[in-house]
Amino acid sequence: MQQIITKIATIADIESFLILQEKYLVVNLSEEEKKDGFVTTPFTVEQLTEIIGKEGLFLAKQGNRVVGYAFAGTWEYFSQWAIVRQMAKMLPLDFGKHQITAENSFQYGPICIDMEFRGTGLIQQLFDFMRSKMVDKFPVSVTFINKINERSRKAHVDKLGWKIIADFQYNNNNYYFLGFEM
Repeated sequence: MQQIITKIATIADIESFLILQEKYLVVNLSEEEKKDGFVTTPFTVEQLTEIIGKEGLFLAKQGNRVVGYAFAGTWEYFSQWAIVRQMAKMLPLDFGKHQITAENSFQYGPICIDMEFRGTGLIQQLFDFMRSKMVDKFPVSVTFINKINERSRKAHVDKLGWKIIADFQYNNNNYYFLGFEM
């Protein structure tokens, strides 16, 4: 089996990224398949190009195939989505030794790992790589998880050490607001 590498995405990675995104997009999955985790945001080529230009898309690749990805970006970048604007209204939030603000934190996610590689430690490898690139810029990372996505909650809280710091509702869905001290 070919080795998996982690890297910052380039424009050349977009096509392979889109294949993985489509595979796990919530609207493309059955109710049974959703139990294994899903992503909700369909990124466009323009949105991908923008985040790649900001060095905020991190990939796990096996050869030319993207087998995992994680996003990291400013509140400004992610404010193009209404759910993030809703989260921003909750700021500032107390979290450990920090008061989370839009200036001292960044948005993490979505993250997606191909089913074939789940349970192999790839989520930790990809998260650690992303963290190594973001730790000097921000002391805190935040994300949100749909409460029905139990697999994602377990991966983030149990495996990666994220803390649930609030709950919120958006578009008739219930979410966890999570934080991570970098």
